[in-house]
Amino acid sequence: MNTSKSNKLFEEAQKYIPGGVNSPVRAFKSVGGNPVFIFRGEGSKFIDVDGNEYIDYIGSWGPHLFGHNPPFIKKTLLEAIENGTSFGTPTELEVEMAKIITQLVPSVEMVRMVNSGTEATMSAVRAARGYTGKEKFIKFEGCYHGHSDYFLIKAGSGALTLGVPTSPGVTEGNAADTLLADYNDIDSVKNLITKNKNEIAAIIIEPIAGNMGVIKTKDKFIKELRTICDEEKIVLIFDEVMTGFRVAPGGAQEILGIKPDLSTFGKIIGGGLPVGAFGGKREIMETIAPSGPVYQAGTLSGNPLAMAAGFAALNHIKDNPGVYKILEEKSAYLEKGFKQNLKELGRTFAINRVGSMMCMFFIEGPVVDFKTAVKSDTELYGKYFHEMLKRGIYLAPAQFEALFVSTSHSTADLDKTILAHKESLKTLIRN
Repeated sequence: MNTSKSNKLFEEAQKYIPGGVNSPVRAFKSVGGNPVFIFRGEGSKFIDVDGNEYIDYIGSWGPHLFGHNPPFIKKTLLEAIENGTSFGTPTELEVEMAKIITQLVPSVEMVRMVNSGTEATMSAVRAARGYTGKEKFIKFEGCYHGHSDYFLIKAGSGALTLGVPTSPGVTEGNAADTLLADYNDIDSVKNLITKNKNEIAAIIIEPIAGNMGVIKTKDKFIKELRTICDEEKIVLIFDEVMTGFRVAPGGAQEILGIKPDLSTFGKIIGGGLPVGAFGGKREIMETIAPSGPVYQAGTLSGNPLAMAAGFAALNHIKDNPGVYKILEEKSAYLEKGFKQNLKELGRTFAINRVGSMMCMFFIEGPVVDFKTAVKSDTELYGKYFHEMLKRGIYLAPAQFEALFVSTSHSTADLDKTILAHKESLKTLIRN
């Protein structure tokens, strides 16, 4: 596979961009080698600058529920751009976006648009602090909530992959207010609450983690977490930046049957454009300026292009409830093929899947939390990644990330992927 143009671009990029990339995981550091530079995406595939075609399973890290460049979103964007790219004023489409989000996610009574998932989670925690008058909050080891200072305390995803459990530049003051619990371990939460009685404003969690691999919260754990938050007057925040509208129309909270107090969104609600949002109970959201004293603002919040693409995506979901049945069938087909390969090859690697999100860990299961996830053989994953890449399959260049299936993945795509998986594993076993 010729990647000479990508290699040349990466060499030049490193002169002007830290590490040559604008987000760390893209640099291939955890899998080795140089990243490929993508030129065009269409449907289930994208093509790099050297002309190599790949079946894509990162989908821009989750937003592309319908594949790359779906015609209905492209048409919407072309129409929207005729009216302008940004106004810095209210638009009708912002109101329509807020309405459709509240219709699809019952726990959300009011919503504020922002520009990224990091902004959404940062603002949600600030709202919880302002609402409760308390300062501390609990997050879970291995969950990733963006790169705000107080979240970068043993974070997952890029920080985990790069072996940087805490980041320089994060002050001790920020770290002091961040309490770490163990995912799927309710006793660890109870212990923190006991030690910090009446000081905890919020608990934030990925209800289905996608940044230490795909790991779902246990039913008993998440139900107890909801009960504890009610008893202790703690705001429960679901980080659904990845899972929102990905695993179900109402996100992970629909699957789990639990209503959080606040939720954060991103990815799919922008239809592939930069976006974020946070929302929830009216009484909490009305503390946000200008309704209340908790300040939050953004020059490009509610950007008309992002709103147009996001509204098209959400409207398509609303009008086509069968989307998730299609995604489940395709994803289950891929999972079954992977598991059959492992069985035939005598391997017992763990595969976790929830809806159209999936991850294979190079370790025997079960993988239920951060401690079990990090036992996966990351070196072996790196070799597997490159074997798949050589066969035209683009997976996340990091063990602790999800694989995303879209409605555009055909049976032929899935069959090719299953065969590539088998041949890649055979090569690894031989060597």
